[in-house]
Amino acid sequence: MIRVVIADDEALVRSGLAVLLRHEPGFEVVGLAADGLAAVSLVSEQHPDVVLMDIRMPGIDGLEATRRLVRDPGTSDSRILVLTTFDHDENVFAALRAGASGFLPKDTEPERLLEAIRVVAAGEALLAPHATRALIEEFRRGAPSTAPTHGLDVLTDREIEVLAAVAAGLSNAELADRLVISYATAKTHVSRLLTKLDARDRAQLVIFAYEHGVVQPGGIRKSTD
Repeated sequence: MIRVVIADDEALVRSGLAVLLRHEPGFEVVGLAADGLAAVSLVSEQHPDVVLMDIRMPGIDGLEATRRLVRDPGTSDSRILVLTTFDHDENVFAALRAGASGFLPKDTEPERLLEAIRVVAAGEALLAPHATRALIEEFRRGAPSTAPTHGLDVLTDREIEVLAAVAAGLSNAELADRLVISYATAKTHVSRLLTKLDARDRAQLVIFAYEHGVVQPGGIRKSTD
């Protein structure tokens, strides 16, 4: 059973999402919040598996609520899936930087949303195609021409290759196909990356890869294997 908190300032959105989840086997809605502060308080009380978090809310917005939840050891196990109607690059980047595990527009089909919640609850990251493009554009505009390399020294060339593939948005199955390895081996590689880099999930691996020059707009760093 995946326990979910829904945070959105629009009553119709909150109730609509709640109805969807309550009629789907395997999901339990454990609370509804109309603003960021209420969301933080509710998550602290209920410890859900996943929080569906709106960005634009009164009081503190969804980005600040996400930061607070991720920083607090008491709530950091709850995964944040950001839902918004505002398709702006800075929101995509800020949500991931704040610690969100996924980002989807509110007009996502119900089946896709349910699958996204399952993916995030399982500890993986979920990025809509536009979110990946937006992240790339953010770095194209603002990343330094020479990215710092501190942290890469703990990775092997093979792990850097895997990291680049993850940053390109490949799933474990797609990663296995690209590197001609088994699905289990691909999953193990990603798990090792998360451990070595002390990353919360795949979304943080994407950010790390761009910030450290493993992936750059227009190409990726090549392995020496």
